[in-house]
Amino acid sequence: MAPKISCSFVAILVLFLAIRPSTVHSRSLKSTDPSLTSFQSLEGVLKGQTKQGIKEVKRYLRAFGYWGYEEDESEVALMDDEFDETLESALQSYQRFYHLEVTGKLDADTVKQMSTPRCGVPDAVHPRHAEWNATKPSKLRIVARYNFFPNKPRWPPTKTHLNYAFGPVPAAIPLEELRGVCSRAFQTWADVTSFTFSEASAGGQVDLVIGFYRGDHGDGYPFDGPGKILAHSFSPTDGRFHYDVEEQWSTNPSSTQFDLESVTLHEIGHLLGLAHTPDQNAVMFATFSPGAQKRDLRQDDIDGIHTLYAA
Repeated sequence: MAPKISCSFVAILVLFLAIRPSTVHSRSLKSTDPSLTSFQSLEGVLKGQTKQGIKEVKRYLRAFGYWGYEEDESEVALMDDEFDETLESALQSYQRFYHLEVTGKLDADTVKQMSTPRCGVPDAVHPRHAEWNATKPSKLRIVARYNFFPNKPRWPPTKTHLNYAFGPVPAAIPLEELRGVCSRAFQTWADVTSFTFSEASAGGQVDLVIGFYRGDHGDGYPFDGPGKILAHSFSPTDGRFHYDVEEQWSTNPSSTQFDLESVTLHEIGHLLGLAHTPDQNAVMFATFSPGAQKRDLRQDDIDGIHTLYAA
């Protein structure tokens, strides 16, 4: 289990919140950064063709778990703008996960899905509750949609109460408003699990830290500006939860804003050990539409968390 955040760290957080400027600054690129461009100019490009921007599709698929291994940095240097067989295979895996027609092509539905704002946590492309047909790898029968991180990390059985603290919060989002959002989202998960949550007292133990950042903020997963990667969090027992400060956040979102509570509920699911699901109605689905709200867990979310923490 990862070492806990010290009392002195909490004191530093409190001091930072007291003196922080009205805007939050920080951040840089790693080779796994997906640079969520629209990809629309690439629609219709076929295998065997070369077109500028194909490399970005490869980087996107790599960043979200559909291309090779994240640890193999040499892959990035070898990526080019040719639509090759490896890209076709990666697109097929992506299309299966999102229940798109499995064409292996950059068709309109695939390009639209890849251009949608989303959580920065990679998708799990080999569901732990799925059956693969070895002779027909394009056929996947989903037994249950929910998914876990590799090796199923989770909080130990003795750790059912988690304390959280806040890191940097922009002036545009009052801290009291954020407190309310997080309290409701944590309670939603508490209602279906044995977990309880509370904000850490000054000098108390902290298990989870929530904050807003921009660009390269030191965790290896840089944000990329408005309308792209919205937030990310880490699996147990890391405890880090980061929003992209450059997004348009709201607790009553318009058609150009993202619902703070919906994204918070999703990221808490990652903190507890759930990965992305291909069930588009579930809270743990990876993408978010501006103006939309998902503030209630669906059966897929509940079944997933119950399975992960089953006795």
